[in-house]
Amino acid sequence: MAQVKRIRRAVNGVLILDKPRGMSSNQALQKVRWLLNAEKAGHTGSLDPLATGVLPLCFGEATKFSQYLLDADKAYETVAQLGVTTTTGDAEGEVVEQREVTVGREAIEALLPRFRGDIEQVPPMYSALKKDGQPLYKLARAGEVVEREARSVTIARLEMLAFESPCATLAVSCSKGTYIRTLVEDLGRELGCGAHVAALRRTQAGPFQLNQSVTLEELEKVHAEGGNEALDRFLLPVDAGLEHWPLLQLSEHSAYYWLHGQPVRAPDMPKFGMLRVQDHEGRFIGIGEVVEDGRLAPRRLIRS
Repeated sequence: MAQVKRIRRAVNGVLILDKPRGMSSNQALQKVRWLLNAEKAGHTGSLDPLATGVLPLCFGEATKFSQYLLDADKAYETVAQLGVTTTTGDAEGEVVEQREVTVGREAIEALLPRFRGDIEQVPPMYSALKKDGQPLYKLARAGEVVEREARSVTIARLEMLAFESPCATLAVSCSKGTYIRTLVEDLGRELGCGAHVAALRRTQAGPFQLNQSVTLEELEKVHAEGGNEALDRFLLPVDAGLEHWPLLQLSEHSAYYWLHGQPVRAPDMPKFGMLRVQDHEGRFIGIGEVVEDGRLAPRRLIRS
């Protein structure tokens, strides 16, 4: 008997998932997509399977703006276990070396200022970065180690929340592209005892906080009680990740031409930069950029 193809729904919006431990970001995305029965979906930057916390998922028209969430700053809470280094820099790897931990809270706190601000990081071998088209983690699993260039990242906040030897709980706020595993390994190296990430929880991604998130268990419960459409109440607006951007409302006339790909002029428009754009009825219709001649050029449009 031929299998009946599932007809998916046109779902538009952003859902903030509290990703569970032990599941990849893509597995979490596909599970939520199945629960929503959504046509189109994407996530905004991977969390390691070990990690939990804020994972914004974009559906439908919201996927057009996921790149801007990828570029956003992040915040984490991590447990650094001192005295043990692993192949992956976290608890999923094999133990490479064990050392006695003789440092205390004061020594760790004295070291933290050196890692605040603009710093250089060498990306870990167990990462999704590519070398000659191959992800580094695949090369690492094959026993290969390749040269990686250091990258500039910014650590806006690095504080110790708790210390119970051999574990230090740290709060980190950082720019995109920061590897918490590398930060913890570098701290351990400077302390002379080594360290790895024993636990990692993302508490913020761009404008989204942990208190806005929903667990997979809660989604499954609501789905079991009310089906796909019952989950729509967890969806934020398509432009939820861009609400800190300047907002411009176009007249009906200007919105018509702008939605047909033509740059337009509008009163009270900034002289430069990216803008969220609404039509004359207050509906979000896309994002635009002020170009050199002072007009607003469309960059990503919402399908009506």
